[in-house]
Amino acid sequence: FNIFSSLKATKNFSGSGVSSLFFCVLMVLWAMTHLGSPGLGLRALRRTTGGRRAGRMGQDANGVPLRRSKRGWMWNQFFLLEEYTGTDMQYVGKLHSDSDRGDGSVKYVLTGEGAGSLFKIDEKSGDIHATKRLDREEKAYYILHAKAVNRFTNEALEGESEFIIKIHDINDNEPRFTKDPYMARVPEMSDIGTSVIQVTATDADDATYGNSAKVVYSILEGQPYFSVDPETGLIKTALPGMDREVKENYQVVIQAKDMAGQMGGLSGTTTVSITLSDVNDNPPRFTKTLYEFRVPESNEVGSSVGVIRAMDADIGQNAEMDYRIIGSDGPGMFDITTNRSTQDGIIVLRKPLDFERKRQYSLRVQVENSHINPRFYSMGPFRDEATIKIVVEDVDEPPEFERASYVMEVKEDAAKNTVIGSVSASDPDDKNSLVRYSIDRRTDMDRVFNIHAGNGSVFILRELDREENAWHNISVIATEFNNPRQISRVPVYIRVLDVNDNAPTFATNYETFVCENAKANQRIQTISATDPDEPLAGHRFFFGLAQDAAGKANFSVRDNKDNTAGILTRRNSYSSLQKSVYHVPVVISDGEFPMQSSTNTLTIRVCTCDREGNMKLCNAEALTARAGLSTGALVAILLCVIILLMIVVLFAALRRQRKKEPLIISKEDVRDNVVSYNDEGGGEEDTQAFDIGTLRNPEAIEESKQRRDIVPETFYPPVRRPVLPPTRDNNGDVRDFINQRLQDNDSDPTAPPYDSLATYAYEGNGSVAESLSSLESVTTEGDQDYNYLSEWGPRFKKLADMYGGDDSDRDS
Repeated sequence: FNIFSSLKATKNFSGSGVSSLFFCVLMVLWAMTHLGSPGLGLRALRRTTGGRRAGRMGQDANGVPLRRSKRGWMWNQFFLLEEYTGTDMQYVGKLHSDSDRGDGSVKYVLTGEGAGSLFKIDEKSGDIHATKRLDREEKAYYILHAKAVNRFTNEALEGESEFIIKIHDINDNEPRFTKDPYMARVPEMSDIGTSVIQVTATDADDATYGNSAKVVYSILEGQPYFSVDPETGLIKTALPGMDREVKENYQVVIQAKDMAGQMGGLSGTTTVSITLSDVNDNPPRFTKTLYEFRVPESNEVGSSVGVIRAMDADIGQNAEMDYRIIGSDGPGMFDITTNRSTQDGIIVLRKPLDFERKRQYSLRVQVENSHINPRFYSMGPFRDEATIKIVVEDVDEPPEFERASYVMEVKEDAAKNTVIGSVSASDPDDKNSLVRYSIDRRTDMDRVFNIHAGNGSVFILRELDREENAWHNISVIATEFNNPRQISRVPVYIRVLDVNDNAPTFATNYETFVCENAKANQRIQTISATDPDEPLAGHRFFFGLAQDAAGKANFSVRDNKDNTAGILTRRNSYSSLQKSVYHVPVVISDGEFPMQSSTNTLTIRVCTCDREGNMKLCNAEALTARAGLSTGALVAILLCVIILLMIVVLFAALRRQRKKEPLIISKEDVRDNVVSYNDEGGGEEDTQAFDIGTLRNPEAIEESKQRRDIVPETFYPPVRRPVLPPTRDNNGDVRDFINQRLQDNDSDPTAPPYDSLATYAYEGNGSVAESLSSLESVTTEGDQDYNYLSEWGPRFKKLADMYGGDDSDRDS
């Protein structure tokens, strides 16, 4: 086929007879080889004569003679090379009909894909040519239809037939990779042949024809670290022991070449970026074998003493490590933790330091990877050790008490200045400074206690009372004598011990009554006692009648020996009319030392009872009942009177408020409405706008004014005081005028009950310069002499020029 194509091209470019003869010979040989039949040079067109009688071939089963049938169009495929570069149109093939006798009566018609645009046919000869360069990658074949018609009648001489023009591929496309660049990762220290990534290149040429699309891969850059499979494009490691810590990133260039890699094939390249991922192949290592830290003894428990760091060439999870203390001469004094973000070892203080007790510590610390890869055990051990030396620095410390707290006891009857105990503190430093003691007065506001500044003895300043305060909690301060800023505190709990200093009394206020029909020796009440003291063995009370009342007593006291006693009657029947209330003195004493006793009075009322002893009426209630009214009835009557009085007062207040109800109901208060009228007036000749006499005579004001904001009440005539007419003697009494008007408003019953604006149109008379107003010149204009204005200075020069001239000047 290639020879055929090249020969056709040679035909197009050669015009000599030898070349034509050589081309025809080759065409015949190709046709005989590919078509396998003699005759026509193109397989595209082959037709029998059809018009001549064929020879007798035989008979069928019925004796009917067999004849050769007419063969019409014999179609096959046309082949055309792509990317034709010649100047003439590329020859495709020829159509021919046996009906064509060369007289031009046969017309060849071509239809289908590309007919008329890509492919043209000579209507007379049937030659088909391609008008443009064709690309197989755009379209691999074209389906067309051909027919022969009579040029004059347009009658079909041959039936329409279909044929295909196939585009033969040439190697005009280079291989292209599906990605550029490729990104890949492979663990470091991988074995030879470890797969990394597979690259793929495609070729748009025809893979079924020749080697144009057969791609072979090779590596251009990246050797000797990596290799590529020439057929599959699989990239593999080619060297063992590639270390990420030495080199992490590699750039590999892969080439894909068609024509099976032969010379002349087209090629394409891509870049593969390969990163070695980390594995735990490096153990942690301390940067030093000995670390030294200095820490003050005042550091608090839980504080950081120092930070150590081990280096690991790995990254991420492979660089994580754990620290631990494997040896120490101070067990439990220190601990070490790992900072997961920085992988540092932090040494933490677990117990208080004391420079005077131990001044130096030595620790043995080990660091180890948290995640160890068993594959690299042979590269271990994945741990390291170091020594840490911790030096304790001396700090001026505050005094230390011997105890964390003190408990002292004192009896409540102890005398003042009695020592109840002592505290002791000392300076822990080597200088052993003296200590001074004091009491924090914020804990002893009443100054009940004091302490000796030198020896720490605590003594009392005031008398104590256990029943008032059984415990006292104070704070004692110890201060260094040489450095008062160094102080420490200790709580002191003082317990006040009980002393029998309180007499027992009734446990409660008893309301005791006796029936008028009571019998002798009848118990009417059981009493008990209470004592604020707290004896260790418990309370023991004794009850009895007072000696001065024992001879004439109407009641007796019987001690029940269980800290209670019963009150008994000593006679039959009692009369409330004779005596309604009895007072029985009861003596109660305790059994402690010194014994304390008290006399308590029990009040017994005589009441009226029924036969069963249930009280019906008792003393004051009985007397009230006999008078006809009970206490409840009197209270009810009093409440009714109070309610009636409240109703009357409320009614009167509402009625008075209704009278004061304003006529003008507005959201704005009338006292806030000050209206300004910018009316200037008509000048000297305007005698209608204002009453000048009113301005001159204050008594011309209206005699009475009614308020429009409230309902009018009874009018009170305004009080007016005589006002002296203004003269030259009293023209300076404007102050008196205003004070008089103020007094009139204050005494005016119709004035509003709030502050209001009062305007008094009174200027006064008797100015030294006299009045300059033109209102006064209405009647005396001709008699005025204004020449004096020129003597007042430049400020009045304009007025002097206007009014100070001669009459002749003004007339002119």
